[in-house]
Amino acid sequence: MNRFFTSEARQIGSVWDQQHDITAHGRLVYNPAKPQNNSSRDIHPERSQKCNISRGSECAIAPESRFDCGRDKLLSQSECEDRGCCYAPLPDSAGPPWCFYPRVYPGYKMGPLIPTPRGQGATLTRASPSYLPKDISTLRLDDIQETTDCFHLTLKDPSSQRYEVHLPGGVPQSKANTQSVLYTTEYQSDPFGFIVRRKSNGRVIMNTTVAPLLFADQYLQLSTTLASSFVSGLGEHYTSLLLDLNWTSLTLWNRDMAPHADANLYGSHPFYIVQEEDGLAHGVFLLNSNAIEVILQPTPALTWVSTGGILDLYIFLGPDPQSVIRQYLQIIGYPMMPPYWSLGFHLCRWGYTTTNTTRKVAQRMHDENFPMDVQWNDLDYANKRRVFTFDPWRFGDLPEMVEEFHKRGMKYILILDPGISSTSTPGTYSPFDDGLKRDVFIKNATGQILIGKVWPGPTAFPDFTNPDTRQWWEDCIRDFHSKVPVDGLWIDMNEPASFVQGSVEGCPDSDLENPPYTPNYVHVAVLCGLFFILGFVPILSALLKIRRKRPFVLSRSSFPGIGRFSGVWTGDVRSDWEQLRFSIPAVLQFSLFGVPLVGADTCGFGGNTTEELCVRWMQLGAFYPFMRNHNDKPNAPQEPYVFGQRAQAAMRSALYLRYSLLPFLYTLFHHAHASAETVARPLFMEFPNDPNSRTIDKQFLWGSSLLISPVLEQGAVELAAYLPPATWYSLHNPFYSKGQFLLLPAPLDTINVHVREGHIIPQQEPALTTTASRNNPFFLIVALSAGGWARGDLFWDDGESVDTFEMQNYCYVIFTAGQSQVVSNPLKLNGALDSLVLGGLQVFGVPSPPRYILANGEKVRDFTYRTDTKVSF
Repeated sequence: MNRFFTSEARQIGSVWDQQHDITAHGRLVYNPAKPQNNSSRDIHPERSQKCNISRGSECAIAPESRFDCGRDKLLSQSECEDRGCCYAPLPDSAGPPWCFYPRVYPGYKMGPLIPTPRGQGATLTRASPSYLPKDISTLRLDDIQETTDCFHLTLKDPSSQRYEVHLPGGVPQSKANTQSVLYTTEYQSDPFGFIVRRKSNGRVIMNTTVAPLLFADQYLQLSTTLASSFVSGLGEHYTSLLLDLNWTSLTLWNRDMAPHADANLYGSHPFYIVQEEDGLAHGVFLLNSNAIEVILQPTPALTWVSTGGILDLYIFLGPDPQSVIRQYLQIIGYPMMPPYWSLGFHLCRWGYTTTNTTRKVAQRMHDENFPMDVQWNDLDYANKRRVFTFDPWRFGDLPEMVEEFHKRGMKYILILDPGISSTSTPGTYSPFDDGLKRDVFIKNATGQILIGKVWPGPTAFPDFTNPDTRQWWEDCIRDFHSKVPVDGLWIDMNEPASFVQGSVEGCPDSDLENPPYTPNYVHVAVLCGLFFILGFVPILSALLKIRRKRPFVLSRSSFPGIGRFSGVWTGDVRSDWEQLRFSIPAVLQFSLFGVPLVGADTCGFGGNTTEELCVRWMQLGAFYPFMRNHNDKPNAPQEPYVFGQRAQAAMRSALYLRYSLLPFLYTLFHHAHASAETVARPLFMEFPNDPNSRTIDKQFLWGSSLLISPVLEQGAVELAAYLPPATWYSLHNPFYSKGQFLLLPAPLDTINVHVREGHIIPQQEPALTTTASRNNPFFLIVALSAGGWARGDLFWDDGESVDTFEMQNYCYVIFTAGQSQVVSNPLKLNGALDSLVLGGLQVFGVPSPPRYILANGEKVRDFTYRTDTKVSF
């Protein structure tokens, strides 16, 4: 018999099918006027009810609302109906499933909810097994009220320990006041399911009663309806910002795969955010590190399928999009604060074959007046491609080169792969020799060191779940840094990647390596087993202890929580216009995942770029939070100085614009670090009530105030840009928008950037490095609202000391404009701004020429007023 319970565990109904209505208050109400028909309650997979099911009302389900009963394998009609499911072929084999669950399908039965220290719990039992091998008949449910805006539910096997992800730092251990929570929960007891509603309007946020819960040893399945079709997240994939719900499948499993459609890429982020119809939003996070497939369908609905672990769900109630991200980051951790210099321009290539070549590149950049802070080297530097070494002939003076860069105010970074060469002569390669002694490498099924194959050839992989491994890894970094004083580390191939399937001996024939169900992804050469991001902890520890400064780490692979430790780049993007365009949603997705320091390789990594493409990519890249130009070995050069003078001027202009805005960008990173705000921001995050902003991912914001509208098409000299409702100011003229598209001129030397009314943007006179620019005068852009007011702020510290915010060692200044004056209000000072001055001011929205201007009580002699309502001095 069906029973439904509220979150207070009261019975409020006895049967759940067509004879029930749900009121706006989320209560289940029995309606005696509708006929009662409970015959479907007795369906079991082992019973033959083919005719009754296929012809009855239980199978009269709209195609878009079918839930697949054959996710684990392709079924014939007889196999489908033997499972107790409906079979109804359709003309399109790529759309809705032919074999699908009836309206009611037997599953777990839920016992009574019992109060627990952090919420309530219950036992779920199956009367008969499901169709899955190694079915788990008894489950433990825990309903945990984390906070007023976060609901946490776990489903696990109480009799056997299964792998659970424990995020570094843990999750909040608190219990919300039930009177103030933003949600209500309802439980259907038989078959088990639950519904989560938004308390304010009764909207269903999650409803898992639409399809059965399945829980076997290597197959976990949970389906739910969605509150709208505007869904983003579930990375890392080559997609638009809004996901396609037309029967698409997304696999989450880290692998070395250059970005392209219909493939799982370097990272796994089982989190999505839904824009609701009225501007509200919510998010859902499945904390699970196994291979996951997410099936999206136009109901709208989705189905989670995991190959192991537990079901550990967090539901974030917002109610606005930015609050959803903040609530998610309260679970996975707030982003780290990057060093100031890391926001400058970075230059790299696989193919800088010597120190002299590398020196000449850096020198040429500055000779041609291109700002650049960080020079990089790819694997060219390493002796026989072995990490923690440098080639004695081609890079013999690498330590001296790095010190030269430091004297010029620059930084240096090189690549570090986690694979350790295993074929060097004993006694000649200490990372492997010492690793053997300390037993730090992953073993195979027979207890021998598992050997894969990466760039140096046969390779062993560190087992970062072992504390001894983490100490060994830290020691290797410390030893190498004592020779080559790098300023940060670039961690590549850390999915981990291998050039052979699993190992040089293949993979063992076991259930773990050959599970009964494999998600929809192309199986490529990856290490057998789980390779977690614990390797970042010793990297950061080593850099902190050695440099005693804020560490910089860049990673290719990612998982929830990586933003606490590292930035990310989007991998081996191709040099083409499509990849340029899709780099924007890629960057915005990582912003939603709590990784604000992110960017794509400007001009592309794979294949030859063109002059026009590289110009447009450098213009867009100037507004990636992390900006690096990186090129593959066989390609034509793409350093800015190799192109024609017009292209160089356009790139130089973009770089100087970025450098002038670094104080503003750095302040945005402070807010990301301190309060989980987003840096690169989708328009819907800032304008959730604007229907047009929901779908836009060819433009984006920095914070709440800077709108970036890049050219993304070859040959374009103008673009249709959307300006959300507000007054927006470019350097040329203001435009009041009611929320409309505007055709903007965009010649090759222009990227359109608009400042939103009511905001003040701090700038600084740019220079060739941040070391130099940080000593230059500041400037303010003041964009007045219609009422004549504006506000902005500046976070400032030394740019590299550790925990300046936490240790209260920083400056924070609020800027306000109103009543014809601009005022700075320092809320905190530590001396870092003592020698710096305000060199100028631009005010947009001044309706008539001012008679005079005072600065600190003295008249300003030199100021201008333009008819486009801008005052400058």
